[in-house]
Amino acid sequence: MIKRTAIVILFSVITFTLFAQSIKYRVETTGTYATEDTPPTWHLSNRQGLSGDDAGFAYMRAGLGGDYKFKKSDFSLAWGADVVAAEGLTSKLFIQQAFADLNWKIFTLSMGQKERWGELKNHRLSTGALVESGNARPIPQIRIEVPEYYDFFGTNEWFKIRGHVAYGWFSDGDWQQNWVAKGKARTVGVRYHSKAIFFKIGKEQKFPLSLEWGLQMVAQFGGAIYNRENKEGNNQKNPTRLKDYFKAFIPSSGDSEYSGLDQANIAGNHLGSWHAAINWDKEDWKLRTYYEHVFDDHSQMFWEYGLWTEQLVGVELELKKLRWIKGIAIEYFNLKNQSGPIYHDSTDKIPDQISCRDNNYNHRWYNGWFNYGMVVGSPLLTSPIYNENRILHCYNNRVEAFHIGIEGEPTNEWAYRLLFTHSNNWGTYPEPFTNIKTNTAGLVEVAYKPGKLKGWSVKASYAFDNGGLLGNCCSGMLTISKCGIINF
Repeated sequence: MIKRTAIVILFSVITFTLFAQSIKYRVETTGTYATEDTPPTWHLSNRQGLSGDDAGFAYMRAGLGGDYKFKKSDFSLAWGADVVAAEGLTSKLFIQQAFADLNWKIFTLSMGQKERWGELKNHRLSTGALVESGNARPIPQIRIEVPEYYDFFGTNEWFKIRGHVAYGWFSDGDWQQNWVAKGKARTVGVRYHSKAIFFKIGKEQKFPLSLEWGLQMVAQFGGAIYNRENKEGNNQKNPTRLKDYFKAFIPSSGDSEYSGLDQANIAGNHLGSWHAAINWDKEDWKLRTYYEHVFDDHSQMFWEYGLWTEQLVGVELELKKLRWIKGIAIEYFNLKNQSGPIYHDSTDKIPDQISCRDNNYNHRWYNGWFNYGMVVGSPLLTSPIYNENRILHCYNNRVEAFHIGIEGEPTNEWAYRLLFTHSNNWGTYPEPFTNIKTNTAGLVEVAYKPGKLKGWSVKASYAFDNGGLLGNCCSGMLTISKCGIINF
């Protein structure tokens, strides 16, 4: 079903080219070489899943896209599709994107598989958002959204709102069957749900201060689970009735079609995060401070167990007229507490419910918040793609990290980006490390766009890891790309 749907989406996107006056195209080839079996952190992470467990990966990518405005109408259409042929990635040949966005006034109906980045973050400088960061392959979905802030009830743009609701499916079932070790847990046909609402107070044209805050929640539900809890033959199929889609939208307990644990708690795997940002936007510079708190199921969605400590705190400075340093981001990440070390479901003898020990991104039934072996949330947690035992589990989610990112564009042809991250890692509550493991990760990236060769660009980067978590390794990456427009 999933393959047939992808083919239909791709065919539809190609059909749109018949109505286009022009088409944007991009072709790209990327190759890496590393000293160890897996690439370093910043050559593996935040690449929309275009990486794998083989350090020496390479791929070629070709894509088309375009826009179409319907005459005498508020409707417009944006579309895109690109395919990847690879060696050393999670698949040899696959569709990376195939989507169509139908726009009407403030609303967008987005259908298909599309690359998206995390909320309220600069994905080039940040470690990434905590729920959906751009670390894993895009998830096919149908999404209704207000993508840009819209004036709320005629407040003259002083109070604005945006958000989305989406349903889709995880398409990595075949990959799991080939990658996961024999007799270990894997899933097929798992459904995806996402929703978010964000508010903004402030009008930068009148006063530089603005405030943003919002809530994002996601879920996994339905699908078939094989070898549940890594017990061979322990299989389960979860329902995907209409009411199960409502249970994903409003997290609630399952009925008799679900396992006992999902009847006692919340059906499916749910997590989410609170976001907040304060912006000071001037003509020459912009200062932005942001905060994100992640919660698992309903645990620590509010302040049930004290003040939040599961968080990403960041400061970003954008220098609009300075070329050598155009942007700086500094972040502090802390997920080592996870509400606390105790978990207890209410019983007759001990009626107190204590929903701590969250084990973020892992899940008893669904393995965890992963897609093609990559954590969908923060890449600072060790993705299963690193696991030599071929088990879909995050063995390191109790992490504290400090991070800095810097980028600049000294000339119209040259640009650079620097990332540096140091983390302390405790493993997980059920399986802690004997000693704290550290990791220092870095990236040096230089891009060249020759003015005489329009549309061409060359990007070279060097990344490294050093420490007890992932070992000592380094790699080089070279990307050559060409983009342009075909006019009819």
